[in-house]
Amino acid sequence: MTKPLILAGAIALMSALPAAAGLMKVPSQKPVAETIDALQAAVEGAGATVFARVDHAAGAQKAELELGAAQLLIFGNPKLGTPAMQADPRAGLFLPLKVLAYEDADGQVWLTYEDPAEMLSTLDIPADAGFIAKMQGALGKLTAAAAQ
Repeated sequence: MTKPLILAGAIALMSALPAAAGLMKVPSQKPVAETIDALQAAVEGAGATVFARVDHAAGAQKAELELGAAQLLIFGNPKLGTPAMQADPRAGLFLPLKVLAYEDADGQVWLTYEDPAEMLSTLDIPADAGFIAKMQGALGKLTAAAAQ
């Protein structure tokens, strides 16, 4: 009887992995709002444009629902995004870039974003396209700066 349970658990775990594949997580020592403030400052300092800041918890509260602290920053830089869209216009479905800051059940705040290589992997874009590495580098630097 334990074999079916182990097998069921393994199948459940394997089916959950693809959903998280490509998501990068950076721990932050600051509360969500301060983390997103720092990310926004880093993004603007790097010359990128902030298009929106979404407070998911505030939206939930307006609907009379509860949600832990979670904010999304949507931003971009045409110097990085345009080449992706020139390679495949469908890249516009994934751009501008997004980073989510949220607090987990243990009180740890995380910055999370989708790895651009994974995000664009289903499009007609070469995996070694230079703009992918630039997006990865920018996201890594920006989230590291915001998490400090």
